[in-house]
Amino acid sequence: MSGYVELHARSALSFLRGASRPEELSAQAAALKLPAMALCDRDGLYGAARHHVAARDTGIEPLIGAELTMEDGCILPVLVATRNGYRNLSRLITEAKLRGTKTECAVRWDELPAYASGLLALTGESDGLLQHRAAKASEARLEKALAAFGQDNVYVEVQRHLLRGEERRQQYLEAVAARCRLPIVATNGVMYHEPARRGVQDVFTCIRHHTSLSKAGRLLSANGERFLKAPEEMRRLFADHPEYLENTLRVAERLEFRLNDLGYEFPKYPVPEGETMEAFLRRTTMEGARRQYGSGLSEKVRRQLEFELDLICRLGFAGYFLIVWDLVNYCREHDILVQGRGSAANSAVCYSLGITVCDPVGANLLFERFLSEGRTSWPDIDLDLPSGTRREQVIQEVYQRYGKHGAAMTANVITYRGRSAMREIGKALEFSESTLKRFSSLFANGDFPHTLDLESQLERSGVGRNNPHARTAALLYEQMKGLPRHLGQHSGGMIICQGALSSVVPLENASMPGRVVAQWDKDDCEDMGIIKVDLLGLGMMSAMQDTLAICSERNRPVDLAHLPKDDPAVYDLLQRADTIGTFQVESRAQMATLPRLKPENFYDIVVQVAIIRPGPIQGNMVNPFLARKAGEEEVTYIDPKLKPVLKRTLGVPLFQEQLLKIAMVMADFSGSEAEELRRALSFHRSQERMDKVCVKLRTAMECKGVKPDVRDQLIQAVQSFAVYGFPESHAISFATIAYASCWLKVHRAPEFYCGLLNNMPMGFYSENTLLQDARQRGVRVRPISVLESGWLCRVDEDGALRLGLCMVRGVPAETGQRIADENARARFTSLKDLRARAHPGTPALRVLARIGALNGLVAHRRDGLWKIEIPFSPDELPLFEEAESSPLEAMSPEERLTMDFADTRVTTGPHPMRLLRDQVPDAVPATDLPVCPANEEVEIAGMVICRQRPGTGKGVVFVSLEDETGIANAILHATFFEKNRLVVTQERFLRIRGKLQRHKGVIHVLASAVEKLVARPPEVAASSHDFH
Repeated sequence: MSGYVELHARSALSFLRGASRPEELSAQAAALKLPAMALCDRDGLYGAARHHVAARDTGIEPLIGAELTMEDGCILPVLVATRNGYRNLSRLITEAKLRGTKTECAVRWDELPAYASGLLALTGESDGLLQHRAAKASEARLEKALAAFGQDNVYVEVQRHLLRGEERRQQYLEAVAARCRLPIVATNGVMYHEPARRGVQDVFTCIRHHTSLSKAGRLLSANGERFLKAPEEMRRLFADHPEYLENTLRVAERLEFRLNDLGYEFPKYPVPEGETMEAFLRRTTMEGARRQYGSGLSEKVRRQLEFELDLICRLGFAGYFLIVWDLVNYCREHDILVQGRGSAANSAVCYSLGITVCDPVGANLLFERFLSEGRTSWPDIDLDLPSGTRREQVIQEVYQRYGKHGAAMTANVITYRGRSAMREIGKALEFSESTLKRFSSLFANGDFPHTLDLESQLERSGVGRNNPHARTAALLYEQMKGLPRHLGQHSGGMIICQGALSSVVPLENASMPGRVVAQWDKDDCEDMGIIKVDLLGLGMMSAMQDTLAICSERNRPVDLAHLPKDDPAVYDLLQRADTIGTFQVESRAQMATLPRLKPENFYDIVVQVAIIRPGPIQGNMVNPFLARKAGEEEVTYIDPKLKPVLKRTLGVPLFQEQLLKIAMVMADFSGSEAEELRRALSFHRSQERMDKVCVKLRTAMECKGVKPDVRDQLIQAVQSFAVYGFPESHAISFATIAYASCWLKVHRAPEFYCGLLNNMPMGFYSENTLLQDARQRGVRVRPISVLESGWLCRVDEDGALRLGLCMVRGVPAETGQRIADENARARFTSLKDLRARAHPGTPALRVLARIGALNGLVAHRRDGLWKIEIPFSPDELPLFEEAESSPLEAMSPEERLTMDFADTRVTTGPHPMRLLRDQVPDAVPATDLPVCPANEEVEIAGMVICRQRPGTGKGVVFVSLEDETGIANAILHATFFEKNRLVVTQERFLRIRGKLQRHKGVIHVLASAVEKLVARPPEVAASSHDFH
């Protein structure tokens, strides 16, 4: 090495203490011809993996370190010299983090010696070990550092930022170094890769200290010198001490450790004595295969199993499959629904082990999407579990098995996006709250792309071009977007390790009690070769498990594993798009497609699940498939060779697996090249990776003599799927749950709706819409009552659905559960009895009285509100004499409706539209729309239950209105929506006029006029599912 090495740089993954990504720092270091750079993020190795990966491309040496917050508040930078040093640093950070809080941690001086081996220490900056204004305390700290690290492993750090008084600090540091015979190194204490980022760092400082730029004063850096500097610039700064720069090179030479020597190892599965993991996996798989396929395995199945087992064992993945299999067994032993999903569904081994429910041999699924010879990363097996306590039970079981230091959730790095970035910038610049709210409200909703340019958005928010801060805000906004904001946790990804995971990556407490999270996200872990097992929570699986339990209690048991896949009533439900409350086929877009696709068999449901995705839609694949399915268009193939690949989808590529097969057939892609394509299709962050694979694919097809027009069609299909194409294996897994949810809705309706309500919120629709749908299917719904309801909703003996106290807002769970338990022990005889035994408190009683839950103990709702104000304790003086009944009149229907929606979000009384119908005499009820002539001008009115603006819809907005008869759907073109944005997005009830359009069983109104419908009373409305 020659020149200079920056030994003290922080990235934005120091969370508000750095303003550049590790990738930006690495690229800038390479551009400045720095041979190496040490990344020292605060209290963690958050950016280490990204720094390491970026260095592969930039060519610099990625040195690893961290800034440690010590118990006395000083900051101690340390650098990793050896593999043992890395393990020590990771474990030390973990110890401090796990005993600290989510936001604060500190290393104790007395624990430092045990972890100092393999590490070098710097004395740090003005907040470091040596603070010249507190010389005595500083030198005591230095003595502790020397005792921990040793004389040869501590370096005095000097920085020159052109600040007043800087010379005095340097003289002090030089004197200490001379007295203690310590070498001096020069650093720049880097916080950002280029000077232009200084403004972002100032905003971050304001965020940390809860102040604004005008009030921050000396909290801000005095100048913008903390950027990454070239060796020449550092030589000019330290022209009087070139040896300080030379010392950085000598330190860098001592830092031998790189993350490719991480030493991670997946846990070994404990097999019976005398047996290897490979042999145990083979035996277990074959036993399972005979259960799944029958005792006489076909040659095709046997050949596939042998091929997969050989590859799994050769790549060293046997233990991984066994550990996932063991987790699945744990779930089944503890009555927890579990289903493997993802590319694992392409594996016959996974099917034989009972991890997945789909037969990949019978379905002709492509194993190479799951695992191939050229794959360098581990296979991905996702387990779908019921969300909530059952999933948490499985997660805690993993922690129990591998220990607090042996397992962790992967991180999720939350970044600044449009709204959050401008909110923080606005606070720093002292914009008004109303300005920031207006700015946020102008963003596009849902997944529709934002089209308003920044200058116009600021101007419409009240920050015009003449505002002195307008240009600054715009510049900071563009720089800050995408920078890390804080560390969250992945929805279900867990990593485990043979030995201590804390020696591989630092762990810290998650915000959720009982959870530990790693400091790297799932992509970092994959890049570092750390294996992730996804334990994903599905609300529908939780609802289905509860439904099955209710069915068993009512002696109507259901075995999901043996549901008939050809039930005519299920396919009739799907073809009519009567799918509210079901899984994956209940969205507005799905319901608009179902009558056209007309599912007739299970594979049609697989296609239905996959087809409403951005990939097929943007690739112009949906309409051709539907036309071919209806026999309106001839089935053709892009090339005759692709008929075996595309036959089941009528010549239209709909699945990722098909694209991999196409690449193998048309371009002779090998397994490793197909794996490269798979990763490009799955890697949403890198357009560069996708472009690279497309060039390779096009070149290979040219070499094979594929016609130019065929090449173009295939490349377009690949690029469309990069947006969001669905794997067939995912679709089959989801279709299995979708079919089961539809079967339960048809054949176990009361139990199914009960299961849904007990697991809200989930899905597209509110509780009230689910109840309206239940009623239309003939399910009777009974109101909440302290005399009849339990905590959860239940199904009564006669099949009626009784709402539970869990649906009441304003009654704490403990209180509601106590009321239910006491009434179950002995039915309440009076309001006084309820108060004496359940101790609900007056605020909870007021809520219960308002919704009529005290009826049976009082004459009516207002009578209840009157009586609960009378103290029942004999020690209290009554406010007024208790009477048999109150002098207050009973509530009107409108008032009851208001209270129902205010406190429970639902009503068992009339639908709000029944009370508003006289306001809209010309509005056509939803159930009458099918008999209206097409292209006729009609009016619809109702409560808004769904607003959507898909990114694939050219700005079109879809609105669903619910009335007392059903649901009517309207389409609003982009220009019409923009003109009426406030009414459409803010009003709870709408009346819409337009032409009725009918196309192959799908009915909607093309809006030409919209206005608000004033509810009576105005507070009535259920929540709507908006722009998700």
